Formats: sequence, structure tokens, C-alpha cells
Amino acid sequence: MKVTVDPWDPAYGAAAGEATESDNVLDLAVERPVGDWDPIDRPAATGPEVVTFVDGVRRVDARVWVEADGGGDAELGVCASWAAGAVVCDGQARVVAVEVGRCLASPSEAAVDLVTAHGTYRRVRARSGAPEHLWLAVHQRMGAAEVAVSDVARRLAPGLLVVDGPLRERRRLDDAVGLVKSHHVHYLPPELRPLLGRLAPGQRTPLFTLGGPLARHSWYLRLPGGQGGPMAGIVRCECSADLDVARSVALAGSTAAVLPRYASEPHKDPRAPQNLFPVAGLERELRRRLGDARLLYRALRAAA
Repeated sequence: MKVTVDPWDPAYGAAAGEATESDNVLDLAVERPVGDWDPIDRPAATGPEVVTFVDGVRRVDARVWVEADGGGDAELGVCASWAAGAVVCDGQARVVAVEVGRCLASPSEAAVDLVTAHGTYRRVRARSGAPEHLWLAVHQRMGAAEVAVSDVARRLAPGLLVVDGPLRERRRLDDAVGLVKSHHVHYLPPELRPLLGRLAPGQRTPLFTLGGPLARHSWYLRLPGGQGGPMAGIVRCECSADLDVARSVALAGSTAAVLPRYASEPHKDPRAPQNLFPVAGLERELRRRLGDARLLYRALRAAA
């Protein structure tokens, strides 16, 4: 029996494992015919000198029940804080834009802004009181903030823009690349999946297109330092399918040239190497700016 220990911290779930099959319509021949699929080496060029990373964090400060002043059925909601920011890397790393917000997510018609001594939780309508719908309402606010800070960062520092996570609604950002660290969906057919295990650090797969309402071009890339099995160090990148193939191929080459230099190390990050050093540092700064959770909880209890 051969056992390989995955270095990814299990507290963050699994980086890869049992995955569902994608229902996206695939175009596998975007960059080259399927019969010619082989690992693609990183380009000889060093890539863009300026790289901007964008990320967001969110936290539930309290779960609440909301009901009208005159009584009636109480509906579940959450008071949450979120922050989005951008860090520019051009020889040094510096945070150039941060947006922090708080919201009360609830399906209740009675919900209004909740003012506390340490901040106002703006009312946000959720589809229902189900946890996934409440969390989605918070996530959408954070996603909008990520777009806003990306626009600011792009004006201050043109270059490669890397958004942590799938692009989704952030596809409108020009030439943005989404970086997906974990793999819970099989996007490639079974006959092409062994190619991922053959990727060396800095190598990538050819481009393929994921069809649907949020169509995008995608590719897999291996970062250096992954020692936990065939998917260790593998990230999936994506860009908008609105970009032409030549521009998408150029972006894929830029990620292969640039991202390996930012790969994290296990003794510094439990999600190494996929959680890039600038992203990890940005996450720490954003969580600090969310404020003290205990102080905010006491303020919510006093205001309720």
C-alpha cells in the first residue's frame, strides 16, 4: 500500500478529492487539438513586472432573528462584516485599496439598517433564511467590493490582475485572471485528467472553454513546492471567454511565468503552495481591518 499525505491543512477542507462532474459544455480545442494535448512549458519571457492580487474576506459577527415591531413570524438573518482589497507587487508588496463593509442579511421585509456603537450593518435582502442564501447575500456584497478595489488598483498599477477565486461576476474586469485553489469539480474528461499529474512546476495545460451563462477560458497550472500527490500544487486559472484566443493564450503564458515565484511554503502557510504569499498577507490585513469580533458582538447585543 502506498499512502501520500496531502500537506493542505484539513481545517480548510480538501484541496482536491472526490469531485462532481462538470455540466458545462466544453470546447477542448481552443488552443490546440485534443490529440496534441501535452504539458506546455512556461514562456522564456519573465512576464509582467507588475502583478496585482485581489481578494476578499467575510465573517459572520452574529446570527439574528428579525421580526416586525408589531410582532409576527421571526425570520433568520446574519450580521456580517466583509472586506476586499488589492496588493500590488512590483519589487515590493503594498496594499493600494481596501473597502470594508457590514451588512444585515435577511429575507424579512421588516429588516432595516442596524446601527451599533462600532458600525452600521446595512440591510441586504436575502432570498431566504437558509444559511446558503444568507451567505450568498454577504458574498455578493464582498464581490462588488472586489470589483471596486480592482478598478482602483488597475488605475494605479496597470499589469497582470489576479483575482483569488473564480471570476463569476468579476468577468467584466479587463484581462483579469481568476485563480482557483481547490478542485471539487472535474472539468476535464477522464482521458485528459492524467495530464495534470504530468505537469512539472511552471507547466500548464492548453486552454479549454467552459460554456454557459458565465463562459470563460480556463487552464491548469502547477506551482512549485507541491509534494502531496498528483494534484498537489495544481491551480486552475480562468479568464473571460469574451477575450479572443490570442489574448487568452498570452494571459495563460503570463500566469505560468509569474505565479510560480509567489508560491507559498508549508512552514509559512497551511495552504501551500496554492495560497500565494501576497494573497495570504492581504488576507491577514483584511481580517485585521474587520475589527474585533467580540467587541462587535457586544455592540450588536446592545443595539438589538
